[in-house]
Amino acid sequence: MRKILHFDKETIEGMDKRFRANFINSVTGYKSANLLGTVDKEEVTNLAVFSSVTHLGSHPPLIGFITRPTLVPRHTYINIKDTGIFTINHINTAIIKEAHQTSARYDAAISEFDATGLTAEFLGNHKAPFVKEAHIKIACRYINEYSIEENSTVLMVGAIEDIYLPEGVHTEDGWIDLSEANGVTINGLDSYSQPQLLDRLQYAKPDKPTTSILKK
Repeated sequence: MRKILHFDKETIEGMDKRFRANFINSVTGYKSANLLGTVDKEEVTNLAVFSSVTHLGSHPPLIGFITRPTLVPRHTYINIKDTGIFTINHINTAIIKEAHQTSARYDAAISEFDATGLTAEFLGNHKAPFVKEAHIKIACRYINEYSIEENSTVLMVGAIEDIYLPEGVHTEDGWIDLSEANGVTINGLDSYSQPQLLDRLQYAKPDKPTTSILKK
């Protein structure tokens, strides 16, 4: 059995900045791995990797994500505020390196699509770019934002307007099998993993034992 290590508040605060960033970003567990596509007022496309996209509700269908402090220009944030639209594109195993490269600090006049070799795709009437190489794509409209005073970050809220995914990825009850789309997750700041489906369990009720509903 491995020895249990204890890190108290003082120890954490005394860590090297880069060590602490890796440590705290990893300790919360695996996160979603997405590319957010936007366009500015001059129609320059932008693409950025985010690990904070999360489900906020199904009716109406809402998502949220955290953007870092806006004390310096954040192109994704600025573009969304200017245009009111953005896309969410799942990162898959074939585009990990290209997706990660979008985290580099490119000038606003440079499109990360051009810099990384990913392909901007426009679907339906949505004017924000999708990632052609992504398998699951979501079109969103900006709804609101909430300032988090404790660390000057911002929670952005968007409404889902369109979803594109491959045939055969979702089941009869609406569940989407992300493994069928070769989706990946992010651990920390720079680690990408591919999840393995272990089980699906029935809706939990106090008077019934938990049973599997996974069709094998």
